[in-house]
Amino acid sequence: MARSSADDMELKRACEAGISAKEKDHKEKVAMCLRVAKGRGAWGKAGKLGTRHMAKPRVLAVTTKAKGQRTKGFLRVLKYSHGGVLEPAKVYKIKHLSKVEVVQNDPSGCTFLLGFDNLRSQSVSPPQWTMRNKEDRNRLLMCILNICKEHLGGIPKVVGMDIVEMAIWAKEHTPAKVAQVSSKDGPLESVALDTGSQVAVEKDLVSQAEEEDIEALLGNYVMAIGEAEAFSERMKRELVALESANVYALMETESVVEEVLQGLEIASICVEDMDEWLGIFNIKLRHMREDIQSIEWRNNRLELQSVSNVALIDELDKLLELLQIPPEYEESLTGGSMDEGNMVKNIEACEWLTSAIKNLEASNLDPIYVKLRAVREKRAEFVLLKCTFVRRASEFLRNYFPGLIDSMLNDKSNFSQRGHLQRPDHADMSDLDKSCLTPLRKSYCHSLNLLIRREAREFSNELRTSSKASKSSTPLFEGPADKNQTTSITDSSADAYSKMITVFIPLLVDENASNSNPSTGSNSASSSTLEASASIGKPSINPAELGVLNECLQDMLDGIQEDFYGLVDWAFKLDPLSCISMHGITDRYLSGQKAEVTGYVQVLLDDLETRITILFSRFIDDACYQIEKYERNVRQVGVVPYIPRFSQLAARMEQYINGSRDLVDQAYTKIVSIMFVILEKIAQVEPKYADIVLLENYAAFQHSLYDLANVVPILAKFYHQASESYEQACQRHINLVIYIHFEKLFQYARKIEELMYNMSPEEIPFQVGMSKVEFRKMLKSSLTSLDKTINAMYRKLQKNMTADELLPSLWEKCKKEFLDKYATFLKLVSKVYPDEKVISVNEMRDILAAL
Repeated sequence: MARSSADDMELKRACEAGISAKEKDHKEKVAMCLRVAKGRGAWGKAGKLGTRHMAKPRVLAVTTKAKGQRTKGFLRVLKYSHGGVLEPAKVYKIKHLSKVEVVQNDPSGCTFLLGFDNLRSQSVSPPQWTMRNKEDRNRLLMCILNICKEHLGGIPKVVGMDIVEMAIWAKEHTPAKVAQVSSKDGPLESVALDTGSQVAVEKDLVSQAEEEDIEALLGNYVMAIGEAEAFSERMKRELVALESANVYALMETESVVEEVLQGLEIASICVEDMDEWLGIFNIKLRHMREDIQSIEWRNNRLELQSVSNVALIDELDKLLELLQIPPEYEESLTGGSMDEGNMVKNIEACEWLTSAIKNLEASNLDPIYVKLRAVREKRAEFVLLKCTFVRRASEFLRNYFPGLIDSMLNDKSNFSQRGHLQRPDHADMSDLDKSCLTPLRKSYCHSLNLLIRREAREFSNELRTSSKASKSSTPLFEGPADKNQTTSITDSSADAYSKMITVFIPLLVDENASNSNPSTGSNSASSSTLEASASIGKPSINPAELGVLNECLQDMLDGIQEDFYGLVDWAFKLDPLSCISMHGITDRYLSGQKAEVTGYVQVLLDDLETRITILFSRFIDDACYQIEKYERNVRQVGVVPYIPRFSQLAARMEQYINGSRDLVDQAYTKIVSIMFVILEKIAQVEPKYADIVLLENYAAFQHSLYDLANVVPILAKFYHQASESYEQACQRHINLVIYIHFEKLFQYARKIEELMYNMSPEEIPFQVGMSKVEFRKMLKSSLTSLDKTINAMYRKLQKNMTADELLPSLWEKCKKEFLDKYATFLKLVSKVYPDEKVISVNEMRDILAAL
């Protein structure tokens, strides 16, 4: 077997020299050092070897340093430097050693892990150490455990090693000392291990105090093997003596036990007497409980009877109120006057009589009251009064209405002027009988529909003829852009639409609200149909009446929308951009006066808004189609015509905005998206000039929309998008121009960068094609006649550019980019060829500035 490295004195001296070179004080002593192989593993499993985790040769050195009365222990890891000299790599304090684990997957048992409780990251796999043989492993671990036992007062946890095997090994490899032990028969020789090698593996079986007690006990007896039977007999005699003492003590306490039994008997007699008393009290309490329940039952019956009497009196009072005619209405119902002065009083009496008859119907009364004779007789009396009142009121109205109509026809103020409709007064509708409203409402809505349709047709025709609007020249995307085109507008068509809305919508709202809720006579809000409003305000209206009301309202507004549609179509033909103003007017009326826009009027406004949106979307689709026609397989030179056209169109659209900008923003999004997509396709027709086409057109887009982008958020978004695309196109074109004229220079720099991934900079000049001679040749061919090369680069940048105003800024970006790349090249050269002289960045900047 090869000699153990623990006995290698040269290795020990090399370790001491390496530690002394690193540490300032030389007080550390090397107790043991061994050569090991370092790997990477995990607790409970062996490490896997790979390309990044190959076993590395290391030296583990166990050192001690005395500091006052204390001694510190360290475990140092040393590695071999390039010259084969040992140098410290890592140091662990043995006081933090908490666990020693032998890897079970290693059949040789030479691999183990050391766990320290002060490591920052417990998730990192700990290093594993592999020894040459088990003997080296045991010697190292015994040395560490001895230091822990002697100087730290405890040992770490040991896992994966046989305790018996370790003890046998320590006994075999530790020199023995002979000691004299005195006894009764004379001095005896005992063999003891060296105290320096006695280690408790895992943890002690007994404590220190228990161990001392056992030693004191054993000191009283002679522990020779021949006296074991005498010791056993003595233990038996002592046990019998203890049992006899216990029996005697029990016999002495007999009198005390008798006294306790007497006391228990007296106590049981007292308990029996108390049980009899409690039984008597229980019977009395049960009788009292029954009496209390009887009293409570009688009281409950009296309370229930009292509550029932009060409720009966209340019901009778309510019934009497239904059956009795109030004194103030009795005269009007029986035979009062029907003059206009008494009209309010008569209407109130009629309403009370109607409600009284309704309250006495079988559906509104309790079934018990329906069978009462007093209720049946009173209802018959109320019906007779109703017939009498209706006959008298009908005779009065037959004579009253002809005179009223004659007076209204003679008053010219009751008629409307064209364009200034007068709203009918619905204040008297609340006084009409609800049962008579259905036929009256049908006739009224039909007549009003004819009147409103005639007025709407004539008013719309008059607005068209009186409007001074002429067909607008909306900017198109076909043909070249006219830079002198004016952006002033005359929105007469939208003004005509606004007048039409302002005149007729309030009238329709008022009529819709009045007919939906005739009892109020005001513009009360309701839902889009009458069902919702009736379910909230008038739950007594049945579904049949609701259907009739909805039919009347629809008849009143039927056909009116055609005149509004015609006016919208006329305005669109004159100027498609007027849809923006008309959409804003309609949206503002829907949102600002939402409480008044009710029923079918809201449906009319929604249809108008939808029609305007469809017409404007058709215009936007036509514009997008014109933009798509620019996609041809022909190389584009200069700015695409639709870009300046769009700026003119956007300027006009902004002047038409009157309220919400949603419609305009959607149009901007659709048009600009198509513009950018088509521009990318046009640029790809000739990939060689794609970046030039893109940067010129994106620059033109930014220039034409600069003012509008400052005030319109959606255009600002597309402005920034164009700016990013412009910068990307400039960067690509500049890089292309630079690499065309300095290709060898930057290809050489790229080779250096690739080689530096796998080797140090000092090794690169020894690679094929990377010598200093090759570097000088490349430098001479690239930087000779530098002024001509830079002029050629400028001419290349200028070539095929139609926008001369972009060239200065583009040339500045080109110089900056070239200087940045050149500075990166110089950094690489300084690392690989530090002795070579190259033009500096400042000199290159001066050359560029001079040209």
